[in-house]
Amino acid sequence: MRPIGRLRLGVNIDHVATVRNARGSAYPDPVRAAEIAQEAGADGITAHLREDRRHISDTDIERLMAHLTLPLNLEMAATSEMQRIALRHRPHAVCIVPEKREERTTEGGLDVSREESRLADFISPLAGAGCRVSIFVAADSWQVEAAHRIGAAVVELHTGAYCDAWTEGRFDDAKDELLRLRTASALAHTLGLEVHAGHGLTYDTVKSVAAFPEVMELNIGHFLIGEAIFLGLAEAIHEMRRLMDEARSSGAGP
Repeated sequence: MRPIGRLRLGVNIDHVATVRNARGSAYPDPVRAAEIAQEAGADGITAHLREDRRHISDTDIERLMAHLTLPLNLEMAATSEMQRIALRHRPHAVCIVPEKREERTTEGGLDVSREESRLADFISPLAGAGCRVSIFVAADSWQVEAAHRIGAAVVELHTGAYCDAWTEGRFDDAKDELLRLRTASALAHTLGLEVHAGHGLTYDTVKSVAAFPEVMELNIGHFLIGEAIFLGLAEAIHEMRRLMDEARSSGAGP
């Protein structure tokens, strides 16, 4: 299959807020990071408002909604509090993710198949308010199919297992995980879902996923914020954009 449209890059700014919160200061400012990302060619901004507010705050979301001209993708857990916040702000997109207070980062995809009825009821008012609802899932067919059944517009495939295997030198496992991602993206597209992907992507791993013709958006944050320490945020984004475009035009990863 030929690539379907331009591959979008969503830049996650959560860990700018992590650095800010380490000192309890007003800087570095996530909104400033979003503005730099926009100037550097990002297509959207992602921010995860966690229940424990460990990085992004309610005020950050308010300021992003007030100042951004790029679409905001609000990541959040499926709780009544987060639903109220999303309905108040009505961001362009809402991505429902699993969340545990003890985790360092999102550890896997949402188990949609276990909570189909609840999640269908949860996302209905969000979609009715004009938000594009995305469900963050592992690359498993039953989760993709469940996301389709509950009425999600988008699935975001969790790329963490692939990236971890590659980084740890488990290349056979990485190949298997990449095949799972490839199969899941094709299935989601066949079902009429828009396909996004993200979590743990780096310069070394992005091209293989970016080459999938069904994937329309990659959301990348932690790696870009880390590279920004050495390169600057704009340059880090430019390089990621270059690798994504290169993979997309060639139709094959490294």
